[in-house]
This record gives sequence, C-alpha cells and structure tokens, in this order.
Amino acid sequence: MRLKTIKLAGFKSFVDPTSVHFPSNMCAIVGPNGCGKSNVIDAVRWVMGESSAKNLRGESMADVIFNGSVNRQPVGQASIELVFDNSEGRLGGEYASYAEISTKRQVSREGQSEYFLNGTRCRRRDITDIFLGTGLGPRSYAIIEQGMISRLIESKPEELRVFIEEAAGISKYKERRKETE
Repeated sequence: MRLKTIKLAGFKSFVDPTSVHFPSNMCAIVGPNGCGKSNVIDAVRWVMGESSAKNLRGESMADVIFNGSVNRQPVGQASIELVFDNSEGRLGGEYASYAEISTKRQVSREGQSEYFLNGTRCRRRDITDIFLGTGLGPRSYAIIEQGMISRLIESKPEELRVFIEEAAGISKYKERRKETE
C-alpha cells in the first residue's frame, strides 16, 4: 500500500484546493524555504490522527486552518484527504478488497474535527486502528523528516524499541494486549 494523492484545502498555506500526486513508492518533497514542504508532511500526520498541535508546529488545532494574509481572507475550515493505492490488498481485513483507501479529516474554526474513511464518517480511532502496524500513522517511520535520523541514533534503547516494533508491525499486537489488560 502506498500514498497516491494528497488533497489539501484551507490547510495552513494551502488555502486553495490543491492535489499532490505521488507517482512511485518513494518520493521526496523538495523546494526552497517557505514553499510548504513541512505543511505537506503536517497534513499527512494530521489526517492520520495527530492530536498534538505542537507536533504540527502550532499552538492549537485551529492553527491548521488558513488564517488569512494581506491578499486573502481566512477560511472557515481545513480539509485534507489522503488516497492510498491498495491494489495489492496489503491493508487486510474488510478493506483488503478495496483498490483505493481514502482517509479524510476536516476541522472547523470552532474546533469540530470530523474523520472519514472511504467517504463514510468514522472515529479518529478507526483511522489509527487500520493503519496500526503498517508504518503509517501520525508519528510513523514512513515519514523521515529533518532531524529524525539524529534522534534515532541518539535515542535511548526504550525509544528505539518502539520505533523498531512499529516498523516490524508488532505494535498493533502490543496495543491490543494493553487494551485487554
């Protein structure tokens, strides 16, 4: 399973509806300072369930909504949709038969957040549950940002173990075990 498209609207610097396509399994987002590279990464984390505004480089969740500029009025909501290619059926369970998986999150200025899975409203947990153990999620290893390699090298054994467990796909079993205790 791989990320195929990101659709952004009203999210941080992406005020107008914008689609970013990823044509292959490995892609890099490059460009000059201030062009929105980090905002694309924040968008992926946000849809996958990131609940810490600090991890999205903001003070509150309302900070993800375009706040206006000299030439543009603020918008009332932010919306991000991720479209995944699942043609190989790597996402198991009830979604194995879907060639594409769509996850969407939108938030209003009032702070009301809504999640959608293949167009159907769902809970944040539903999104995080299906991607648990796949390497995709708000703090996954699939996104390698500035400083991450240094943090891994310098991490304590316990922190490194969490990363390795997610990469190996066993974190979902540990999470389930924790829930039953």
